Amino acid sequence: MVSIIITTKNEQDVLNSLLNSIKRQTYQNIELIVVDNNSTDTTKKIASNFTKLVYNFGPERSAQRNFGVKKAKGEYVLILDADMVLTKNVIKSSVSIMTQQKKLGGLVIPEKSFGKGFWAKCKAFERQFYLGDENIEAARLFKKSLYKRFGGYDISITGPEDWDLPLRMKKAGVKIGRIDEFILHNERNFSPFKSARKKFYYGLHARNYLKRHPEMVFTQGNLFFRSSFYKDPAKLFANPLITIGFFYVRFLEMSAALLGITLSLIKR
Repeated sequence: MVSIIITTKNEQDVLNSLLNSIKRQTYQNIELIVVDNNSTDTTKKIASNFTKLVYNFGPERSAQRNFGVKKAKGEYVLILDADMVLTKNVIKSSVSIMTQQKKLGGLVIPEKSFGKGFWAKCKAFERQFYLGDENIEAARLFKKSLYKRFGGYDISITGPEDWDLPLRMKKAGVKIGRIDEFILHNERNFSPFKSARKKFYYGLHARNYLKRHPEMVFTQGNLFFRSSFYKDPAKLFANPLITIGFFYVRFLEMSAALLGITLSLIKR
């Protein structure tokens, strides 16, 4: 069994698409758990149409995920955000690889983005460069026993927790695999300024992550010189307007994140 843990907070505009994509999976030995954080819209009602396992827990995403795993009965846990959509063979492919390669502790499921408007196209363009980049892609499916052994997600980290748990596992010798199926990430009507505000908030809570993984400052934290951007330079020059747009978004996001990190260090 695969236990799918979905964390939500006011996600009525996207949750139905994710839940329907789970319903359409070609592998059906699954358990669906939704952990909501005090939504004031119809999120819980939508979730209850698909599963009885709808809980309320907070205060942040890491705590929600850990709570969901505590309730899980599956051998594997898949951690999802509400703004995702699964291609139909994600679970089937994941279980197949995990059962064939017993030494794997987790799996990366690569992501593609979609959304409305120019800025969403910029984010989708940026994400193309990250496919196969081990510094950017993070595992989302884990053996539940291993997840628990490592204490799950660090509740003191919000934002970089996606990378922290797999990094701690890999540094301890755990092997992480990868499938060829995709998660589709719904950027919605993407706003660079809203995204920058979110990155600022994440920066305020990134101190423990950077202390634990200082090497990631030069990979994830690099604004313009991530090596993955330049593996296919022809793609950058072929889409000049989109390229300028995504670097502009990166500039806003990373400036906001850096400000948040700086303030967090000053407060300490």
